[in-house]
Amino acid sequence: MNMTNKKNEYRKMNLADELLKKMDEKQNPCVVGLDPVIERIPKHLIPKYIHQKDSFEYVARAFTDFNCAIIDAVADLVPAVKPQIAFYAKYGAVGLQAFKDTVDYAHSKGLIVIEDGKRGDIGSTSQAYADGHLGVVRTQSSQMYSLNVDILTVNPYLGSDGLLPFVNVCSEHNKGIFILTKTSNPSAGEFQDRLMDIDSGEEEELRKLGVQVAGKTQLYNLVALHVNRYAQKQIGERGYSSIGAVVGATYPREAIMLRKIMPNSIFLVPGYGAQGATAKDLTNCFNDDGYGAVVNSSREIIFAYEKEKNNEPEKFEKASRNFAEHARKATKLMIEDICGALKDCGKYPVNWKEHPAQP
Repeated sequence: MNMTNKKNEYRKMNLADELLKKMDEKQNPCVVGLDPVIERIPKHLIPKYIHQKDSFEYVARAFTDFNCAIIDAVADLVPAVKPQIAFYAKYGAVGLQAFKDTVDYAHSKGLIVIEDGKRGDIGSTSQAYADGHLGVVRTQSSQMYSLNVDILTVNPYLGSDGLLPFVNVCSEHNKGIFILTKTSNPSAGEFQDRLMDIDSGEEEELRKLGVQVAGKTQLYNLVALHVNRYAQKQIGERGYSSIGAVVGATYPREAIMLRKIMPNSIFLVPGYGAQGATAKDLTNCFNDDGYGAVVNSSREIIFAYEKEKNNEPEKFEKASRNFAEHARKATKLMIEDICGALKDCGKYPVNWKEHPAQP
């Protein structure tokens, strides 16, 4: 596609508005993570490429087959999928092609694609990341999309010159970013929880957002304050911004304060399921209107068939061949669990159905 002099051929509306629209269509905020691991891919996907079993190409083809089957199984249920690029990139060029094929196939099924890439650098390098993942890149005579994901996770710890290229590309191409703010991993607090000195302007800014501080605050709150500044400049028609934040479900108390600091940002919420967070834990990431967050689950969805591993070999073999069906059932259970928690705390969107999914 020749993109010369064309602002955005792919999306016409603010990314946040489109994501909310997809959430309304599917009646839930759930995201399926596509993080394939070759040791866990059902064996029947592998024999087709057995003559290449020691090659990366064999792995990449198995990943593509696996991902497309999962996408087919959940495309009518969820608004988005989230492939983590590291699972693909470690297999080199063919792995990245499998990633790109996954992105394109998800788009063909009407899904938003969130790339978990955690990119961040400075200057022209940061610009190159932003162009390659979200925007357009130059060829000899034109410009065109490359990976063309919709949303990218971004590391903020190199400062504003590392973030601005991503923010600007979001504006130019109606894409989005989720900036790492309070991540779900156990050691996140080693740096993110450190108390930081803040100036009087930052202190006043936080107080206006409902957060009382006195000269110091945790680093994640300071990051959130900067996220909110960027977010205010790219708010869509429905009051949410294409500049969002990663906030782990494993830290529900911290989410209360972060929700105040970033009222217009959509949160990408990891940590549900395999990392131990419950549906109740993540409700603090949502605003009172029932929006403001999307919740990811990866392993518990795509490898749901493995729950049959301790059964008779014949039953497990059948489950592995029906891995996509098991993923679909697990997705429905996730939807009911999260929507049920939103109902229980009074944050269920008023225009969503009473029973969004049945297992």
